[in-house]
Amino acid sequence: MSQVLFYIHSEDGLSATADASLPAHFLQACQLAAYYYQQNKKVFIYTENQQDAFTVDEYLWQFDGDSFVPHNLVGEGPRYGSPVEISWLAPQHPRAVLINLSQNIPEFNLNFQQIIDFVPAQEQLKINARVRYSAYKKLGHTLSTQDVLTASQESTNQTEDK
Repeated sequence: MSQVLFYIHSEDGLSATADASLPAHFLQACQLAAYYYQQNKKVFIYTENQQDAFTVDEYLWQFDGDSFVPHNLVGEGPRYGSPVEISWLAPQHPRAVLINLSQNIPEFNLNFQQIIDFVPAQEQLKINARVRYSAYKKLGHTLSTQDVLTASQESTNQTEDK
């Protein structure tokens, strides 16, 4: 079964985003897509709807040249897709990592080795995340969580130690 990692966003994390127009978990999804791309893993970012897919696509185009992430919306770009594909529809090609920005578990979740999901700070989105967590568990996935604020502080401390 897949490994599922939930990133937990706190209220404090909302104010720390670089782009106030983008939800904190969308920003983190883009950063994680860049990270997995650098690890040579193919990524599929699944969104709730077409507008969210366009939002993620636009944000990834804004990365600077040194951290550019080759990406496209499903059905665009090269025949077998770019390293990072974005869609509100099922993927057309195999991928190692699923980044879920939808409020539901994708029907195709069993096709991925690793799944990234989020627990946003807003109460209704937290409730939806708890439902997804339970559903992943019932499907037999291995689950873990990571507090975004703690992970951010650990990353900063490691950078300062170098």
